[in-house]
Amino acid sequence: MENDPILNRVRNWFGLGGPLHAEETATPHEAAALPADGAHLIASRALLDQIGTFLLQHRVPIDAESLGFAHDLITGTDPRLAGLVNRRLRDREPIDAEWIAEVRGMTRGDDARSLARLRERLEKSVGDFSRTTSEARSATSDYQSALQSHVDGLQVSTGAGEVLNELATVAKAMLESTRVIEERMARSERETRQLQRRLDEARRNADLDHLTGLPNRRAFEALLEREFSEARRLHDALCVAFCDIDKFKAINDLHGHDAGDRVLKLVARTLAEISDDRCHVARHGGEEFVVLFRGKSAREAFATLDETRESLASRRLVNRATDTPFGQVSFSAGLADVFAFPDPRAALKGADEALYAAKEQGRNRIIIADPAGLTDRAA
Repeated sequence: MENDPILNRVRNWFGLGGPLHAEETATPHEAAALPADGAHLIASRALLDQIGTFLLQHRVPIDAESLGFAHDLITGTDPRLAGLVNRRLRDREPIDAEWIAEVRGMTRGDDARSLARLRERLEKSVGDFSRTTSEARSATSDYQSALQSHVDGLQVSTGAGEVLNELATVAKAMLESTRVIEERMARSERETRQLQRRLDEARRNADLDHLTGLPNRRAFEALLEREFSEARRLHDALCVAFCDIDKFKAINDLHGHDAGDRVLKLVARTLAEISDDRCHVARHGGEEFVVLFRGKSAREAFATLDETRESLASRRLVNRATDTPFGQVSFSAGLADVFAFPDPRAALKGADEALYAAKEQGRNRIIIADPAGLTDRAA
């Protein structure tokens, strides 16, 4: 692996030269004694070894997309990737370039590093503004002290003309200093407002799934927390459902990913038809959607969602790009009464397990989760 030509390409891409030979390694104690640049180089090469190993293991072509994905996965920059990869491996699906591109496309709008950079810049701008304000106060105080000193000098000095000249010099310098500070304050205010607008826009984008237009997983998790607290306070019913498109991989394999994207959009629109201020639909990831029902019992939520399931399954869809029938497009779902479980996370787990039970029982059906650990077949 040390002299693997592809791994060496990865290193060369980052300007780190050839393979890391045994004589270039260092113990933790030795690394600590190295100059900062040397220790950083060793750490960087170790990271690249892990990135290269991951890409080679899954036979993923090395490009900017796959390198960025592997980096964010291994370093934990985007903590969601580990869960997505584990689920992919659990389902025995390949980690390939197409899947990586899809995941990167889903998460690009809410790239954690981008948000962090914007936040850092905003905080720096606010900090600069605060320091400028502090400098203005300090300069004003210094000016007042100098002015007071010369005013006192006018009262005791017989050389009033000399003191007035000095006073004029101080006043002139202070005016110039004040002008500079005012310009800096105005610039800091403009930059702060601009960064705040960009940060607000980035946060909105971070909550949106750009393919379907639905809220994404991040937005749903924040919504679940709010709705759970509010429903508990008002003693409202609260149910959550995971919906997964049946045989979606076969749709992609037979009709292509563009057609698969159109199916995703169709299912998203179909589910969105039941959404209102008491029912929220989001894309949870991949071909999976999540629905949160406020004020409905599990049976009432089931009835609403099952009607949608039947409506979708009854349609006969055709791939308009090839005039090839899609066949039946359906989804399976697992539904859980949130307050029947110890907490929302347990309810989500129950709904997820009920979804898998629905898949195992033949798909195109909804299962209500049993908090005792069993599932209640409801369709």
